[in-house]
Amino acid sequence: ERQGEVNSSLPDTFQTSHLLFYERFKAYQDYMLGDCKPSEVKAFAADYLEKVMEPCDWLALWSTDVFDVLVEVCDLDLKDLKACVRLVLPLQCDTRGCELTEEAMKSLLEATQHRLPLQELLVVYEQSGDFDLTALALEHLRFLYTHIWRQWDEEDEDDDFDYFVRCVEPRLRLYYDILEDRVPLGLVAEYRSLLEKCSQCFQQFSALRRGLSTDSDTELDNVSMVEGLKLYDQLETFKRKLHIIENPLLRYVLGYRGNASQQSVQSRGPRASGMKVVHVVTASCSTIQLQSLLSDRLLPLCSSEDTEIQFYRDPVSAVEMCHQGDVVLVLPGIYSVSSSIFLPDSITIEGFGLPDEVVIEKKNKGDSFVESTGADVRLSNIKFIQHDAIEGILCVRQGTLHMENCVLQCETTGVIVRTAARLTMNMCDLYGSKGAGVEIYPGSICSLVGNGIHHCKDGILIKDFADELDVMPSITMENNVIHNNEGYGVILVKSNNGEQPGVPLDRSPAGPTAEDKQQGGVADPPNSSAGVQPESAENSSSTDCDVAAASGRKWHFIRQLSRNKETSCSRAVQDLMDHQIFVSIQGNQFRRNGMGDLGTFFY
Repeated sequence: ERQGEVNSSLPDTFQTSHLLFYERFKAYQDYMLGDCKPSEVKAFAADYLEKVMEPCDWLALWSTDVFDVLVEVCDLDLKDLKACVRLVLPLQCDTRGCELTEEAMKSLLEATQHRLPLQELLVVYEQSGDFDLTALALEHLRFLYTHIWRQWDEEDEDDDFDYFVRCVEPRLRLYYDILEDRVPLGLVAEYRSLLEKCSQCFQQFSALRRGLSTDSDTELDNVSMVEGLKLYDQLETFKRKLHIIENPLLRYVLGYRGNASQQSVQSRGPRASGMKVVHVVTASCSTIQLQSLLSDRLLPLCSSEDTEIQFYRDPVSAVEMCHQGDVVLVLPGIYSVSSSIFLPDSITIEGFGLPDEVVIEKKNKGDSFVESTGADVRLSNIKFIQHDAIEGILCVRQGTLHMENCVLQCETTGVIVRTAARLTMNMCDLYGSKGAGVEIYPGSICSLVGNGIHHCKDGILIKDFADELDVMPSITMENNVIHNNEGYGVILVKSNNGEQPGVPLDRSPAGPTAEDKQQGGVADPPNSSAGVQPESAENSSSTDCDVAAASGRKWHFIRQLSRNKETSCSRAVQDLMDHQIFVSIQGNQFRRNGMGDLGTFFY
């Protein structure tokens, strides 16, 4: 690929940055890292490079944020992952915002003792094929230390685990999920922010640790000890949150609790004129349809003089023009939309016909299909077909949504009810979700009456988090038919405080993945006996911190059962119906759900 400007004098380099997921996966698993421990990553990487890289006599670009300079590699110092180089004369370089002379570059190389990090070298392209493996090896090294390795990995308090399974595989999957738009934008921003905060916290902790004297007992050192313990606890919290986002299973069951105010469209409120508008959506309309619409809906809605009628060809345009109290009538037809539908005001959207006749289909990618934040939004008689929405077919972020006689054909995630939001869902049919059909967050109120929820990964996923600020959801479930879901009909996600028994969960029908194996096994079938769960991280953390404070000046990472390594587990429970989250639960039918009708997932 061409480096620098289009008219650059620098030679082309190997294009290696667009490798597929499975190519990187196999390289790290089979050749570079294998089953190494975190403390062995550098040594394993050096051993791999020694086998595949040309030891000398190849050209490379020393590429930094400021310049690209052509150099020749004379030798390799793989123990430190560096190369010994000399400058190619006459000087060939591209600079960004600075001037670089031959003398200045020679001085810079002398300051580095002519040893450069391998990650900063891009192999110059040659048709002979002699340096193909060298270029590919450097790409794997560069990607590993740029996107996978964390500076706190090597100091993990529990070094006795497979680094590839614990860290490389989930982080690699997350990288490609983000690259291919399979993660909500809010979650991506949260993850990057957490990485930055964790890095800063680790640097502060490391600096404080280095500054402590091993044999001093001064008051200043005691204060630093207390501050260090606080930083360590904060670091563990950040690492735990990062692990939840990186782990595909935990990311699914715990989900993203983003800031709704950042993602919601502002409410328009009532019109200044006080007028109410009925928005009629139709691509074409027959005389009979128009007559029926007029007699059945328009005349009752427009009986007063403060109401007018407006016509649109697509539902998105109609919704965007709505103010509080407006009504949108969607006539039969298939309406393809390319953007999300935001409902910030209290409006009514009604299909004029049966749901299979009034179809709104979304084909473009986006975080969600329909997002509701209005105080009192009503949907009825519409079929929604979702394609490529990341976060869900319908997300109630705040306010109240009443949905009746709708069909929801999902492709990714189903209906999401966020904290403090309310959903009333009556006589609806929901199917096809690769996640849960309905995800219910803490502090929400959800009423499900007379619905069909089927052919999803899980039917209903209830998130009962353990944070102090979390309030349990309030759920009404009556006369629903929940059937043919891959996992459980209803599954409750809870924090494991060391009181609940359980065994590790394997959600894959084809057998345990490498990550599931690392977590310790596969799930018991419904109603089976469960093993004993390890001691809680909370208790372990407090105990070990006390020991560390008492032992004085041995500043290393405290050995404990890390919070981000708690074993996740799942088991079927028969008393879930009696859980206090249910206001009313009666008349529901459960049929042919793969892992059982009711279950609990502990994390």
